[in-house]
Amino acid sequence: MKRLRQRVDGHLQVIYPERKSAPIRRQLIDAMGYLSPLREPPPYQNYWDEEDCWIITYGSSLRAEEQSGLTTLRQFLDRHLADAINGVHILPFFPFSSDDGFAVIDYLAVDPKVGTWDEIEALAGRYKLMADLVINHASSESLWFRNYLGDQEPGRGYFVEASPEEDLSLVVRPRSTPLLTRVETRNGERWVWCTFGPDQVDVDFSNPQVLREFVSIIASYLDHGIRILRLDAVGFLWKEPGTPCLHHQKTHEVIKLLRTLIEFRDPGVMLITETNVPNRDNLTYFGNGNEAHAIYNFSLPPLVVFTLLSGDCRHLKSWMMSMPPARQGTTYFNFLASHDGIGLRPTEGLLDPLELDRMLDTLKEFGARISTRTGPDGMPHPYEVNISLMDAFCGTFEGRDSWQVERMLCAHAIMLGLEGIPGIYIHSLLGTRNDVDAVARTGHNRSINRHAWELTELEQQLNSDSDHAAVLEGLKRLIRIRREQKAFHPNAVQFTLHLGLQIFAFWRQSMDREQSIFCLNNISAETQTVACEDLNLIVTDTWRDLIGGNDVDPTGDITLRPYQTVWLSNALRPDR
Repeated sequence: MKRLRQRVDGHLQVIYPERKSAPIRRQLIDAMGYLSPLREPPPYQNYWDEEDCWIITYGSSLRAEEQSGLTTLRQFLDRHLADAINGVHILPFFPFSSDDGFAVIDYLAVDPKVGTWDEIEALAGRYKLMADLVINHASSESLWFRNYLGDQEPGRGYFVEASPEEDLSLVVRPRSTPLLTRVETRNGERWVWCTFGPDQVDVDFSNPQVLREFVSIIASYLDHGIRILRLDAVGFLWKEPGTPCLHHQKTHEVIKLLRTLIEFRDPGVMLITETNVPNRDNLTYFGNGNEAHAIYNFSLPPLVVFTLLSGDCRHLKSWMMSMPPARQGTTYFNFLASHDGIGLRPTEGLLDPLELDRMLDTLKEFGARISTRTGPDGMPHPYEVNISLMDAFCGTFEGRDSWQVERMLCAHAIMLGLEGIPGIYIHSLLGTRNDVDAVARTGHNRSINRHAWELTELEQQLNSDSDHAAVLEGLKRLIRIRREQKAFHPNAVQFTLHLGLQIFAFWRQSMDREQSIFCLNNISAETQTVACEDLNLIVTDTWRDLIGGNDVDPTGDITLRPYQTVWLSNALRPDR
């Protein structure tokens, strides 16, 4: 306990230098509900391996009559994906007022339209469960905010106030809505800070009681079996007028404090930061191996999409060569699609404006909507592309073609081979297309990739000769192969290979150095040939394409069909 107190005090002295740390520390430790005796957690431990592959989904993405969304989801996962995925990220399942769950009304309740805590715990008993900690803001309909308006507890002093007269021009905005919203309180007119819109009011972490509330929420989530906490929009957490209010030093220190508190309770619980920002800023959330266990690899989705639309992998290669290997105890969280759109800020410094414009123009031809944010110049700028990944791959810069399914599988084969833990959005697994009716119904661009499947209709599609079935079966097969390879451990060695612009290639080696895998991806619509001598294969080893199942002559050539992937391995693990 002494070491925990010392570490917590160190964090608090950075966050609240003007306050005595002991009273705050006692409240935080009490809120975590520790069981004694406590032992300092071991540093730099990997609580993941090559078997980790997670699905990202809403609790209501699948619907069946007279059954909760969570129960329907669990049954679907058990029936179709139990041999492929071992982790589930349930997007916000709390009562909410807007933004499909991210305007939380009650952090400690499950939306009855989705299910119950018992059903959450049932999922947690079968899969590693990730939940969102919506830490930057709360709903304007929450008890906290109602109490803030009435100057009552809990809620008094919980929200960030500012004046329209203040110079807030440096504040980085992810939206085009006004930053401040006028409200009437018991104490008169106030202006509250709303980074993401007037229904999502930013909480004030300069008030230690807000920090205590979130620590208590975390403890409750852990009690319900949640093993991974996704810190939603955490980069915006600390507000200081006159600064960008993004990536503040105190934001990083709050994350370090949360990690300290959590790992003394259970070192196997992971923190993942969700920061949709340029790559160099995103990397800072690893800290010194003492902040996030994993960071969302936000540059990967737009670069993979650009690569497959252009048939040119130079930017993807350049980015990958710039990525530092994650140190032990940390890893990347790789994904290609999510409930949000394809973020564009992570392309800054990676794609030039003309290339970005061409990608956006092409995606708009495939049905995409473009969401904007207000830039420092006060003008709207593209912030994200809203489109289903299946429709994003329905063609290239040259127009629509017949390689849609092959591009989907190639994109995911790239992701599954890379350093890090893969996460696959449910609508990518199912090959779901743009839901334009949902956009018309809600008026929100993001609804295009948040379809809710009726289970009977989905099962009919999966039992037929449909693209949905082809994508799901193809991805399941890739995942199952991946899970058997030590060289695909999230922290295994990775090197970028240079085999031209149409072959995106990299090499993975297991940490015991027993297995090597050469990942060769034809990202073009033309057949490509790779000379094995360019890979410098050890000719005394037996080499096999794990995907094709055929042996490969280490002195010969490898021919790749359009969008084909070869995982060339020198060592196989026996089937389990």
